[in-house]
Amino acid sequence: MANEPYTEGPIHASVQVVGPGLTFASVTDKISSLVLKRKTPLWWFIGFAVSFLLVQLLLLTITHLVFTGIGIWGNNVPIGWAFDIINFVWWIGIGHAGTLISAILLLLRQQWRTSINRFAEAMTLFAVASAGFWFIGLIPDFATLRDRARSKPFQIIYGMLAMGWRGSARHWHRYEMAYLLLAGLATPLVLSVHTIVSLDFAVGVIPGWHATIFPPYFVAGAIYAGFAMVLVLTIPLRRLYGLEDFITMRHIENMAKVMLATGLIVAYGYIMEAFFGWYSGNIYERFMIYNRMTGPYKWFYWSLILCNVLAPQIIWFKRFRTNLVVLFLLSIVVSVGMWLERFVIIVTSLHRDFLPSAWGMYSPTVWDFSMFIGTIGLFFALLFLFIRFLPIISIFEMRTILPEAEVEEE
Repeated sequence: MANEPYTEGPIHASVQVVGPGLTFASVTDKISSLVLKRKTPLWWFIGFAVSFLLVQLLLLTITHLVFTGIGIWGNNVPIGWAFDIINFVWWIGIGHAGTLISAILLLLRQQWRTSINRFAEAMTLFAVASAGFWFIGLIPDFATLRDRARSKPFQIIYGMLAMGWRGSARHWHRYEMAYLLLAGLATPLVLSVHTIVSLDFAVGVIPGWHATIFPPYFVAGAIYAGFAMVLVLTIPLRRLYGLEDFITMRHIENMAKVMLATGLIVAYGYIMEAFFGWYSGNIYERFMIYNRMTGPYKWFYWSLILCNVLAPQIIWFKRFRTNLVVLFLLSIVVSVGMWLERFVIIVTSLHRDFLPSAWGMYSPTVWDFSMFIGTIGLFFALLFLFIRFLPIISIFEMRTILPEAEVEEE
């Protein structure tokens, strides 16, 4: 996972997003073999086993919660919202970002989306369980797996999922119309849904929430966290499965640039949030900003500034944004920073509001952490099942962007 050479490709745009020498047959063989090969790697079993254990922790926590009540959490007065809402907003942001990434790049006709769109859509499915857009994109690949599977049960399962796909001109026409329509619907839907999530805060009178900047600020933060999570998933899978010809350094660098751009928007939101608090002349808003920076939770605030604002600035330099180890670690840092952002927005705004007599502190319990860790386990358990039984890169879309010379040779 060290530095890899990266050069600007030939004039043909598609050469830059696929490796040299690929053909229809080699693309189909390589991607479908990841699913149809008989021997599952040991690291998959280890990863799935750990994730499955964490899912059991989640089930234990939920069972205890149902029979005991929310008193097992650290919520109190005045911090009525805590880990439950923090984790909800964090996961909903990551999930919506996946759909937004895939849909916007499709509508903009960006060829480099092809190798990452299924990661993004799967991420959406596992974080938010919105499966429609994701399933449509899989239908042609289900047909490919159906035709190549050697086991009769797998032929039947993939055949049912392929829904009678035969690759006719009529099928392709209907597929492209449906896919484009869903992309057009998904983009405003995701924008509106995450805007509504932000308005849950903005319509409140609590200092630190009552700001009109929240809707664009939350949407930008969702895309920021989403690209970070896609990189967290893409970089190791690219190495483990030898997908360097499909996920090239152009993909990696483009994702890093988008993460930098959205990170700057988020940083602008932080600056404006502090400026509005000062410029408003409202003593409660001013105290809220001062409390975030110097109060008992100041280390959470400065840690999120380090993770979300300062650390990503290394992406300006090509040597860092093309270094896979650095970019992978940075993506984890950004994911942590976006979780800290939700903690700061919720907890520091609630624990000291209008009346000093009502102030309090929040300390998460072991059940708060078990719920959060369990949801991470559920996410990765579903991810491991996805990479084992479904093609992680769209086969048919990769074939459509092969250089014309290679297609003619076929």
